[in-house]
Amino acid sequence: MWTPDLDVEGDSLVKRLVNAMAQDIAAGRLKPGAKLPPHRELAQRMGLGIGTVTGAYSMAARRGLIEARVGSGSFVAAPPAAPQDEAMIALSHNIPPLLPAERRMAKTLPGLLGRAELLDALGYVPAAGLPVHRRAAAAWLLRHGRPDGVDVERLILTTGAQQAMALAFAVLCRPGDTVLVEGATFFGVRTLAQQAGYRMQGVAMDAEGLLPEALDRAASGGARVLYTIPTLQNPTGSIMSPDRRRAIAEVARRRDLWIIEDDVYGAFVEGEAPPPLASFAPERTFYLSGLSKTVAPGLRVGFLEAPDAAWFDRLIAAIRAQSYAPPTMGAVIAAQWIEDGTADDIVGEIGGEIAARTAMARSRLGDRLAPVHSARCPHLWLPMPELDGERLVARAMRAGVQLTPASALLCGPADMAGVRLCVGAPRSRDRLETALARLAGILDLPGMDAAMDLI
Repeated sequence: MWTPDLDVEGDSLVKRLVNAMAQDIAAGRLKPGAKLPPHRELAQRMGLGIGTVTGAYSMAARRGLIEARVGSGSFVAAPPAAPQDEAMIALSHNIPPLLPAERRMAKTLPGLLGRAELLDALGYVPAAGLPVHRRAAAAWLLRHGRPDGVDVERLILTTGAQQAMALAFAVLCRPGDTVLVEGATFFGVRTLAQQAGYRMQGVAMDAEGLLPEALDRAASGGARVLYTIPTLQNPTGSIMSPDRRRAIAEVARRRDLWIIEDDVYGAFVEGEAPPPLASFAPERTFYLSGLSKTVAPGLRVGFLEAPDAAWFDRLIAAIRAQSYAPPTMGAVIAAQWIEDGTADDIVGEIGGEIAARTAMARSRLGDRLAPVHSARCPHLWLPMPELDGERLVARAMRAGVQLTPASALLCGPADMAGVRLCVGAPRSRDRLETALARLAGILDLPGMDAAMDLI
């Protein structure tokens, strides 16, 4: 008979009971198809109100953890079938675990038929997105990343955060312009710069990200745009302190730098990270975020807030030229999930799963990993000389583990070299454990530790 352990995270008994259920399902203590105790029986045995148990079972059903069968009771739901081709374990894809979103999709689709904007979404919509979707995005950002809120009149829905980034660059830069970035940075911005003809210049970092004095020196050369990820920086996972953000904002004002702030991981670190740079320098920051890294990549829903109305108009003109209007069906689902709380549940479940996976990585790899600034960071950093990083990537590939080459991440000083591990992509903890065991074995080979000791 299932007896949940309520000593888990959760701001109410209902959420603690659901989280205990999710934990026991993930650990295999509750098997697919297992019948759960009736509401009244579990309430009496645990000393809970029957309303608490009923609320927890309803939330668990919305999350896709259980199925309620009329006349029979509640049963643990079967997980979605895994893809057949899983020979290579990818730790190179920085995506969240997909099961939390997959479990909810079947229950979401019928409810979309009642959405007032559904038919409008089939036609061309305003270039910034439908108003109902922009309001939902503003509400989401207020809860996850922008505690001071955003101006919905300057908020644009995009095809993922990558398009938001591309739009900001398009209105700020011309081919040949220099863009300042962290010394180790997101591979996507390097790809964009190469395609558009921008020149990237890496800026030195420390344990909490960009160094203000290094940024000041770099900006003295005439660059006018800074791209940065202050929260859970990709690839290092660092988090800027409030004082550091304030100092970066002061340099940007003094050097007349425009800031493109990428806050796609902000939803994972509520309470752990300061407000974004956009709160310290709102007049010069293009703030972008989205749902691909925290809810589901396939929704392709991104958010971009312009610093003022004039820049908003330029961004709208760029959208008209590139795609005329944003796609809408992902935004319909996103709005539904934001409004009914499903998106919050997904982020909570994914965050807990990432924390468990991070603990696995720390247990396996120990102090080879750089300090972990948040247990819910989906990417971890293995610092090592660039040559050794490339050697590790090649050996891992032969062992069936795919990593991002060190050279793909570097734009600055050689002392930033390392290899990134993404813990969210494997579909199960067992797959991740297999990959981590293989990496640990490679790192134990003669020569690897000796090289890392030189850092």
